[in-house]
Amino acid sequence: MVKLFISFFLLLFFSYFLSAGLSPAAEIEPDSSDFSNLEKRYQQAKFYYNELHTNSTLGTSRDNWLNGVRNFRKIYLSSPKSYFAAPSLYMLGRMYAKMYRRFNNELDLQESLSYYSDVSDLFPKNSLADDALLAVGNLYLNKKNDPQKAAVHYTRIIADYRNGDMYSHASDKLKMISQEHNIPLPDAMLKSTYLGNLNYVLPVKYWSNNNYTRVVINASGPVRYQETLLEKNGTKPRRLYLDFQQSYIEPKYRAPVPIEDGLLKQIRTGQFTPEVVRVVLDIESISDYKIFSLPDPFRVVIDVRGEASNATTKPAKNIPKPPVQVASEIPSSSIEDSTVEQITILEDFKKIRVNATKEIAASENTIEKASPKKNVEEIAEKQLSLAQQLGLGVRKIIIDPGHGGKDPGASAFGLKEKNIVLEIAQKLAPILSKETGAEVILTRDTDVFIPLEERTAIANTNEADLFISLHINAHHSPKVHGLETYYLNLSTNAEAMRVAAFENATSTHQMSDLQDILSDILKNSKINESSRLAGFVHNSLCNGMEGQQKKKFKDLGVKQAPFYVLIGAEMPAILIEVAFITNPKESKNLSTDTFLNMIAEDIVSGVQSYIHSTAASL
Repeated sequence: MVKLFISFFLLLFFSYFLSAGLSPAAEIEPDSSDFSNLEKRYQQAKFYYNELHTNSTLGTSRDNWLNGVRNFRKIYLSSPKSYFAAPSLYMLGRMYAKMYRRFNNELDLQESLSYYSDVSDLFPKNSLADDALLAVGNLYLNKKNDPQKAAVHYTRIIADYRNGDMYSHASDKLKMISQEHNIPLPDAMLKSTYLGNLNYVLPVKYWSNNNYTRVVINASGPVRYQETLLEKNGTKPRRLYLDFQQSYIEPKYRAPVPIEDGLLKQIRTGQFTPEVVRVVLDIESISDYKIFSLPDPFRVVIDVRGEASNATTKPAKNIPKPPVQVASEIPSSSIEDSTVEQITILEDFKKIRVNATKEIAASENTIEKASPKKNVEEIAEKQLSLAQQLGLGVRKIIIDPGHGGKDPGASAFGLKEKNIVLEIAQKLAPILSKETGAEVILTRDTDVFIPLEERTAIANTNEADLFISLHINAHHSPKVHGLETYYLNLSTNAEAMRVAAFENATSTHQMSDLQDILSDILKNSKINESSRLAGFVHNSLCNGMEGQQKKKFKDLGVKQAPFYVLIGAEMPAILIEVAFITNPKESKNLSTDTFLNMIAEDIVSGVQSYIHSTAASL
């Protein structure tokens, strides 16, 4: 009974198509004989197309081209779901594109776009779908001068056909459009591991004053780069530029950044070629520059030094307002090793107004001999120590509480390193200012994240005389305890490298790679002065421990290691690991005001000893 019903239904179905004058092949896949017939018709249509394309006589007639168009249209209409449906639509798009080029009829261009679009819309899984999308993109780009719409179709290839043979072509087109028309690349192209993968170059950051600028260029991954210094040529200023290979920067980040501080005029960033980002520093004056890269995240740091073209001092730019500032009127410059510079400063020191509230160092050589009738405070105000006479007084000190914000640092027993070091810094700042008469600036006064390279830049642009970075140590063994103080240098000590890797948030392997970078940078850094400062502060901390704490306290010594936060510092710079948060007893100490106050006071004593020793050695 069921079979009889099915036979009756099929009979009615075919009777309907026959009475309507239609062929069932319009909706049903053709059998083998139909396939062979369609293939023969398709090959004949392509032969005629090739004749139109190559035979100059035949191809000059628009009517002949329209006959060729009808050949492919009939094949598609006769079997719109067959194997030859998508190829026929694609050939219709191609023929109308050829006709537009020959006869310049706008209708032909619209027909071409329509047929190509039908291929990708009706047959998205066909092998010609990405070819059709590329063709539509090319027509919008080259014939309709619409790069925005062209990018939309190229992007569909990147998103949906990343294994297709048109991916590389679409990738190249999008890179070119991004460079020439400032149209952003699709995220899929930047995040994928397929052909055409590029690294993001992020917005340029900088910190600058009249004679120093630090520029930091972040990227989404490690990038090969090459720098070039060009001398002034006609109206073009002297400029330093870096080319980042296989890179891309979004159009919204390509606008020039004006600086105009006397050292740099501006920073220009652009898509130099489809795969090269160029960062240009227009330089007013330059005496030296250093370039190095840091990992995790990858960034390139450029330190530029020079002499300002004007004498007017401008405030450092791009630096957050220091949260803690205690003013002092003691003029000074950073400690230098050059005797010539010291003599120059000595000749000029009489011109400097000094209002010292405390002597920095004891000295027999004073400008004015003390009179028995004069008040001791009046003497202190008028007398200049030798350090002050030579301009070597510590005028400004940067205190850097490590970590912060999204970076908690070491954690144990409910404590976080970022909170402890901030508390120490806030205790240290007012005492240090009172006892030394120096201005004290914290790199952060709240729980915020500041990149390591920015902390050094804050010190340099503020022309600080000392830089002290505060940290709390950690170890996988809870038995390890004690205090250690570091300064920047190369190191082969495994434990020092471990600590540096932790504070740099990177690996010991990358620390080894950094040695090559540092070998050049350290030639001009203040290693000796940093070593002396570290020694004075460390000894003061070790000797300042009282009672039972001193008996249990372990002196781990002064060490050297490649800390990112110290790289490029133009003043004596040290990093203190106060205690081990992972040690139960030291962790308990770190939670008490008594211990933190003692640490702050001992650091002040160490800084004072360093200042006194510096003056006395002259």
